Amino acid sequence: MNYILFDDSLIRPALLPLTFTRPVSEIRIGIQTITEKWEDYLQSSVSFATQDYLQPKFSLNLSDDNVFINGAVCPSAALLGSIHDLAPNCALKKDDVVVAYRGSQLIYEGFAHEEHFNDNILILRQLTDIFWHNGEQIKADFERITKDKTSQPITDRFTAYYNESQIFIEEGADIKAAVLDASQGCIYIGKNVRVQAGAMIQGPFAIGEHSVINMGGKMRPNTTIGPFCKVGGEISNSVMFGNANKGHEGFMGNAVIGEWCNWGADTNNSNLKNDYSKVELWSYVTQKFENTGIQFAGLIMGDHSKCGINTMFNTGTVVGVNCNIFGADFQPRHIPSFSWSAGNGEFKTYHLRKANQVAKAVLERRGKDFDAIEEGIMKAVFDLTR
Repeated sequence: MNYILFDDSLIRPALLPLTFTRPVSEIRIGIQTITEKWEDYLQSSVSFATQDYLQPKFSLNLSDDNVFINGAVCPSAALLGSIHDLAPNCALKKDDVVVAYRGSQLIYEGFAHEEHFNDNILILRQLTDIFWHNGEQIKADFERITKDKTSQPITDRFTAYYNESQIFIEEGADIKAAVLDASQGCIYIGKNVRVQAGAMIQGPFAIGEHSVINMGGKMRPNTTIGPFCKVGGEISNSVMFGNANKGHEGFMGNAVIGEWCNWGADTNNSNLKNDYSKVELWSYVTQKFENTGIQFAGLIMGDHSKCGINTMFNTGTVVGVNCNIFGADFQPRHIPSFSWSAGNGEFKTYHLRKANQVAKAVLERRGKDFDAIEEGIMKAVFDLTR
């Protein structure tokens, strides 16, 4: 069977700015991205039906018989069974959302038959869902990924650990004089991760391959650090997608950070208002601040955005793609894509040529190319948001 993860046209805009630069299914929640979860469940590679400007990077492979799966839906064993049972020209729905359908064409105006899935599943509908449900997804991914596998032993005699059965360490990881507390949830340490002296980790927690927790880092529950990240300070209930740095002191809480981002030393974000009221967050759908209905919500930051030392982000801040942020006092609670701080809370346009130069330098430091495809995506986002 040919499997395709599609962007739901009603859900994708609600997940901007993160989906400016990736299909919905490339969002990381738990240990893996949604794409990686589906490929694991299906035991098959997938392709993507996404925005035209993203297709050169995330290809679409159509056949005469395809199963299209909503990229905002996290898989489960029960859902997998229902998808396998789909007949041609049939759709599977959960409430008002098309979860999957089977057919030869990408766009359908109607289906010969609709079935309804009644079990609980996670569908990402808004930005805050990513950190709000991250802990449960870490636990689900941990159980699946580590099943029938053996963890590397903790050999450092100065490392303290609690509830060892809920700690899994991939090969090549190096842990020195740390505290691993899995008494309230599992801890997953990816391949070739370095946990430096004095780091403290509370589960549920996951860190991807080749990432580093600096000396004294405090990793609180429900946090995911993606691959190739460097982190330090205090991080709580947050998701860093990968290839991003927060290497110094400062607090990150109830946050989602895209790729190729960098936090300057002693940067902090607030995740709770002084009056304890529900947090409002900028919506790209309505172009105004909308009530999230939750009390704890910190920062959403799109890919390639960076901030200088001592930056202060207020509760419920949304930063777009490719922003360069610095200056005293709290930053605005919505910073549009391609914004460059100009002082006194004002911003000017971060010109595309300069932004590309910086992106090229950043990727080269990690041994990656900022090629014509990446440049095309940046130009498309620049044009969409200018």
